[in-house]
Amino acid sequence: MFFLIAAVVFVGSLGALNLVLMIGVIKRLREHTERLSAFSPQTSDIEVGTEISAFRTVTVDDEPLAQESLPDDTLVAFFSPTCGPCKTTLPSFVAHARRLAGGRNRVLATVVGDTDAAAQFVAELKPVARVVVEPPAGTVSTAFGARAYPTLLRVGRDDGGRLVVTSSHVDVAPNGDMAADVDSTTAHVVA
Repeated sequence: MFFLIAAVVFVGSLGALNLVLMIGVIKRLREHTERLSAFSPQTSDIEVGTEISAFRTVTVDDEPLAQESLPDDTLVAFFSPTCGPCKTTLPSFVAHARRLAGGRNRVLATVVGDTDAAAQFVAELKPVARVVVEPPAGTVSTAFGARAYPTLLRVGRDDGGRLVVTSSHVDVAPNGDMAADVDSTTAHVVA
């Protein structure tokens, strides 16, 4: 009988120790997931070849902007001031846009959110891009189908003259690669 009691106590102690260790492992995994989410690309549903719908809006400089006014090989970005990865990507995007041929007329940046919250983004983007500030599901976001932030695209005209996505990801990493275009990258998805 003594051996049975000792075995049950031993197995119970092992179970309790296992539970404590598993809770610690789960906590660490959550911490690592949060850290990696800022760097880990997630996919956007905007694919190469997607046609951009017609839109008309006004930039923060009161310039009219429409789908037909975007030239070939325009760099397009969608940011949200509430998005951590957007804040991380913004300086690299600005540096990348500054190096592009054609100047700010070939760069469109849309900041999705409250005008006051977007002020810092607008201040950094205005020298290198035409900037639009709009609420979620605004005119430009809807025309492009952007629901995740940051979203970085290139658009141009296809053989039929339609404005389409020519690259669903633009790498603006500061490693010197001007545009290593691959699959789409976004990190903050808005439902």
